[in-house]
Amino acid sequence: MATSPCSSSGVSSSSSSGLGADAGLEIRTRSVEQTLVPLVSQITTLINHKDKPKRSDKTLQAIQRVGQAVNLAVGRFVTVGEAIANENHELKEEMSVACIEARRAGETIAKLTDVTSLDHPESDSHITIFTDKTGVVKAARLLLSSVTKVLVLADRIVIKQIITSRNKVLATMEQLEKVSSFQEFVQIFSQFGNEMVEFAHLTGDRQNDLKDEKKKARMAASRAVLEKCTMMLLTASKTCLRHPDCESARVNKDGVFHRMRLALEQVIEIVTDSRASGDSEMAPSSIYSGIKEFKNKVEGLRENLYFLSKENLSTMLEVILEHTEDFTDSAYTSHEHREHILELSKQAKMELEQLVSVWMQAQNQKTKDVMEDLEVAILKTCQCMNELKREVHGAATSLAADLLKYHTDHMVLKALKITGVEGNLEAVAEYTCKLSEQKEQLVEMCRLLRHVSGTEPLEITCIHAEDTFQVTGPQIISAAETLALHPSSKIAKENLEVFCEAWESQLSDMSLLLREINDVFEGRRGEKHVYLSLPRPGKHNANLKALKPVKLDTEEQAKIAKLGLELHLLTSDVDSETEKWEDQENEIVQHGQGMSSMAYSMYLFTRGEGLLKTTQDLFHQAEILATEGTKLASALHAFSHQVHDEDKPLLLVEAEKLISMCRQLQLTAKASVQGKSATFTKVDACILKTRNVMTLLCQLLPLCCRLLRKNKAGNGCLKPAPPWREDKIRTGTNAHAPERRAETFGIKSLENHVANMTFLESK
Repeated sequence: MATSPCSSSGVSSSSSSGLGADAGLEIRTRSVEQTLVPLVSQITTLINHKDKPKRSDKTLQAIQRVGQAVNLAVGRFVTVGEAIANENHELKEEMSVACIEARRAGETIAKLTDVTSLDHPESDSHITIFTDKTGVVKAARLLLSSVTKVLVLADRIVIKQIITSRNKVLATMEQLEKVSSFQEFVQIFSQFGNEMVEFAHLTGDRQNDLKDEKKKARMAASRAVLEKCTMMLLTASKTCLRHPDCESARVNKDGVFHRMRLALEQVIEIVTDSRASGDSEMAPSSIYSGIKEFKNKVEGLRENLYFLSKENLSTMLEVILEHTEDFTDSAYTSHEHREHILELSKQAKMELEQLVSVWMQAQNQKTKDVMEDLEVAILKTCQCMNELKREVHGAATSLAADLLKYHTDHMVLKALKITGVEGNLEAVAEYTCKLSEQKEQLVEMCRLLRHVSGTEPLEITCIHAEDTFQVTGPQIISAAETLALHPSSKIAKENLEVFCEAWESQLSDMSLLLREINDVFEGRRGEKHVYLSLPRPGKHNANLKALKPVKLDTEEQAKIAKLGLELHLLTSDVDSETEKWEDQENEIVQHGQGMSSMAYSMYLFTRGEGLLKTTQDLFHQAEILATEGTKLASALHAFSHQVHDEDKPLLLVEAEKLISMCRQLQLTAKASVQGKSATFTKVDACILKTRNVMTLLCQLLPLCCRLLRKNKAGNGCLKPAPPWREDKIRTGTNAHAPERRAETFGIKSLENHVANMTFLESK
């Protein structure tokens, strides 16, 4: 396993402090970096003190305070480091050495800054910061180096936790792959789900902590694959168990397991900073990055005529023009775009020839006229490259926009579902060919978009999208073939639905990606787009006018991601419980489904997705959810009148709990706050209180369902008392609740999966 190097004693710091930079310790995470910032600041203050002939008592006291503060902070820090060392024996020796060095350096700094008791701090008999500045610099270097070592070693423990978690997931996956009975599958999948939730939390924290944006994007892509494949693994495995002799079902399942293993491996490569089999980290360079580098070199000729050769510049242009062949050779590039790209490629060669000619001339004679000619040649060359960049951008984005618009109806997927249920193998074969054609179009679109994405993280996102279409297409085909062979199989139908939803989800993600790429091209990246997308009741309008909607940035979304994931799992649980009710028109079910839909939209907000675009949208949604919960509590009270005495107290207690929680949520959502920090705290509180409400709802739904079933079994649980209230509100179609996207893929809670394992009898 490759880990952060910890052998060197140098760290980068402020050059003004006299602390030398050493690349031996590479800091890869923000948490390590941010921990060092205050320490570097204090030490820099000491090193950079002004050497005045006369020093006031105030100055001396300040110097001593800083020195003591550093020593005390290091002492506390080392105590924690030593505790970590005792718990992790494989790192104990390295950690102990680093802790000893840090403690020694802290004590040295404290002694050198102990100057207030001296009448003459410069006295030769007392070595202080004033008489031995070199000693202070050495102590500071040692302190920063040793503290960084401790932090990097502690970071290796986090990496070890992720690897251990991955190993558990892999081991359980192997068991899942070999099971032959539904009962065994249910038990093992429960364990697998818990392990995936743990892995999601650990890798989510790591992703948010990474400094390298490319690695962060790769981690996000791998985690997205794992999240979506978890549901695929469930339905594909169920289908295979239900139809053990079906070859297409086996191929479908094997594809999911293979993709999950690749994603798990990539996560480990990222956290350990290693690559299997010497693979290169990135795909070939894009046209955008090539043009950017080429222009930098060309413009660099203004400062230095000798820093590169003409052969290097020619080679760079050749590589760029080779990449443009991806556009000119593509069957999906319009004739107009193809002709313009070819013309600009030809012009770029001519401009470079002219530039090289003037450049060679300038190396021999730097006259004013020659230098002016060089400047003109540089400008014309860069202008030509800008036009080429604009042309390929237009070609890629116009193709993407057309394809995404054309495929929004999902006609091929719908046809596959219908013909599969009909058992029409011939029609399924016809539509699988059409899906393969669609896949090739979308894969080509992703390849061209990668060339114009503008940033490395977006390039990685394009590569991930291309892989998703490449893999998901054949998986849809195998799932459709399985359904066509077993048209009455409910689980085969469910499995096809899951893979089709993955395709639809990726198409939806492509629309967002296209918008980001256009934003980068037009220089809008980083702007906060504000959307007030939800309808507001009139009574709130006056208050809303005074509020400035806020959209959380990436870092804030990361902080609430874990809470959002828990909310997602709870909505899955609620959906599972409501599906068990025979009467889907039941008022309790209706309210429960509405609350689940609203909670789901709040979960999407934590991911920066969905219809809730601003914090004000979120707070408004929380208010509506709280109101819906209060209505559910009223329905529970009405239901309690039909329940005999022995069952009534428990139901009423739970209903009162729900009323109290909804009231707290409503108060939190309506509370007025100002400032970014206070707004984020309110967001966190709203999601936390929503989670509490949904947790209680998960307990209430099975309780009510049990009482209804008890009555049907003839136990006389319900009185033949008054009818249910007439003013039923169908919250599932509430205008204020964003329409929930068909079940997206997530790391489901295990109770939900187990509840769904009644397919032995039903499917």
